[in-house]
Amino acid sequence: MGGFQTDAELVSRALAGSDTAFSRLVERHQSAVRGFLRRALGSGWAEADDVAQDAFLAAWRSLRSLRDPTAVRPWLCGIAWRKAQDRVRASRRGAARDSVWLETVDLPSGVSHEDRLSLVAAMADLPADVRACVALCLADGWSHGEAALALDLPLGTVKSHVARGRARLLKALGGPDDA
Repeated sequence: MGGFQTDAELVSRALAGSDTAFSRLVERHQSAVRGFLRRALGSGWAEADDVAQDAFLAAWRSLRSLRDPTAVRPWLCGIAWRKAQDRVRASRRGAARDSVWLETVDLPSGVSHEDRLSLVAAMADLPADVRACVALCLADGWSHGEAALALDLPLGTVKSHVARGRARLLKALGGPDDA
């Protein structure tokens, strides 16, 4: 038991520059932070883990702001909560932009109001990276290369996201998959 260090001791060592000490803090508290985020976000594990990673990076950068070294877990969960709120706000802004685009886009003549609503719902159901590729390439007329550069994704990924997104949108409009 002589090897156990308290959170306060690990914080002190991390503040002195020990990456290992901070890593031990993360190992000790990551399960609580990730569990909290999964429940708070109500989304999949991947998104919660991404937000947790952002929170741990922010915690490392702002370790000097920790007022009570014995309260690492609540401090980390607070950072995680703020990062989760940022993610939710960004997601809402993206969904609002997509919705505005879908409401204003010139669809081919004969597309009914119901089809437009189906399209809005189908777009909202696309994963964020697929939705971004569809929005840039299909809605805004960007080339696959331009979208790959803007989204920092491989060209092949953008092409497959656009193809997959187009197929799902067409299906929502009663396209070939439903015929």
